[in-house]
Amino acid sequence: MGIDFDTDINIDLTQINSTDVNKNIYALLIEGEQFVDGYKTVRDQLIFTNKRMISVDVKGITGKKQFFTSMPYKMVQYFTIQTSGFAEIISDSEMDLMFSNGHRAHFEFKGRSKILEIGKMISKYCLEID
Repeated sequence: MGIDFDTDINIDLTQINSTDVNKNIYALLIEGEQFVDGYKTVRDQLIFTNKRMISVDVKGITGKKQFFTSMPYKMVQYFTIQTSGFAEIISDSEMDLMFSNGHRAHFEFKGRSKILEIGKMISKYCLEID
């Protein structure tokens, strides 16, 4: 199951660093766009840049076939964030997104995440603040 922007749930997203990001992501970035944070499931990835979210759905046995989905933050109508609690055994946070095309997405982040920083970036585009 790949990460996309029209499903009810994507679970167990764990943080990755910029060196572990799928190399094809960097080929998709436009001028002025920068990697902010990345997460993965077993093989799939969800990347947050300063302008959009990009999901990578790795297909097939070899993983050479990949499906990329890009969702600009300006498509988000509203969102919710749940941060992890203090001293929880399993630190996790969640994000729900509602897009202007009617799609919804729910992401669960296990362990460390930059959930508030990501929320601030999305807010900038939702509120059209430069």
